Amino acid sequence: MLTKDFYFELPEELIAQHPSGIRGQDKLMLLDKNSGAVSHHMMDELPDLIPEQALMIFNNSRVRRSRVYGIKETTGRETEFLFLNPVPATGPAVNSDAAGNFSTCQSGTDSLNGKAIQPVAGSIPTDTQTAATGNCIPEKNILQTSGTGNRPCSGADTTGSLWKTMVKNAKKQHPGNRYRFPDGTTGTIIPVIQDEGTEFRTLQFDRIIDEAWFEANGHIPLPPYIRRKDTEEDSERYQNIYATETGSAACPTAGLHFTKLLLDRLERKGIQRAWVTLHVGLGTFLPVRAEHIEEHKMHRETYSVSQETARLVNEAKAAGRPVLAVGTTSVRTLESAWDTATRQLQPGIRSTNIFMYPGYRFNVVDTMFTNFHTPESTLLMLVSAFAGREHILAAYRQAVAARYRFFSYGDAMLII
Repeated sequence: MLTKDFYFELPEELIAQHPSGIRGQDKLMLLDKNSGAVSHHMMDELPDLIPEQALMIFNNSRVRRSRVYGIKETTGRETEFLFLNPVPATGPAVNSDAAGNFSTCQSGTDSLNGKAIQPVAGSIPTDTQTAATGNCIPEKNILQTSGTGNRPCSGADTTGSLWKTMVKNAKKQHPGNRYRFPDGTTGTIIPVIQDEGTEFRTLQFDRIIDEAWFEANGHIPLPPYIRRKDTEEDSERYQNIYATETGSAACPTAGLHFTKLLLDRLERKGIQRAWVTLHVGLGTFLPVRAEHIEEHKMHRETYSVSQETARLVNEAKAAGRPVLAVGTTSVRTLESAWDTATRQLQPGIRSTNIFMYPGYRFNVVDTMFTNFHTPESTLLMLVSAFAGREHILAAYRQAVAARYRFFSYGDAMLII
């Protein structure tokens, strides 16, 4: 299947540059995935559109102030870095894979199912790593639950001074270059073979880089199609109101439409909700550069599923109640955590590079709430896998004609 099969025309003025005047006052398109039928609504109608007895799953990851500007010591020029994740200082993780991923563990099998992963038609292997079988996980990421078999990776960087970043004008940023950040912290690019020829650079800092440092030095990492600098408004509006677990390099933006009032209305209707955590990284937002989508390599992202969420999902599936995933990150988490052998959602911390495009068979998600996505993106391919490419592209054409707002600060779609 060709990447260009997922292209659509989008007038630039429909790319939302700012959030709506009041949170939650957005348009909502309802799409029937079976018939392709479309109807137009507003977000405050959502409780009346959701199937009764649905279980809603939200991603509670919080956006890190991960865009930080450093001054290159040799030139005095400002350089923009997007901080992705801390990496181990020694051991297997220093040797990243061809897609530029630093691996925190070594695994070549699907440890949920105990065998080499065989892709579903229209899917690539998920290569899931898991704590459930005792594979290593960075110590600071281990959930404090008993009986998981989690253990720290050998040689893990416990200081938090080594970070994987994406840098602008990467061709001019070389190993040995030093950068001074706003509070005087210095970072030096270290040589990593797999960084060569990519936009990635690995920085060694002279101190621990923690959340307090990002709060003091960083900016909200607005996506590149929002063509302005971040403001104080973005500090509030580019976060989901229920976000509690800091770690994302971009917001899981489907959640931006939800207000406390709307969540209360859903609860009064008897709609259950539960939480997963997937920290948004390159797996979510890097473009597809391959001509054939089957050749695209997804970057790995870490997710966690609590015992309580696994229990609620498994009970809903057993009872035939619909599971509604809020956002593509929730979809990817749920589908990655599903054990095909036991037909149960598995709790724990794992990582995934699952890639869903037409032909993928969904095991968990019955209904999806999402934003409108960029042309030729993995997210557009994911919703096309769920509702059919023709239905999605036809619905997008209607959205353009009706002047819906697109992308992170745009309007929403409910697929039933």
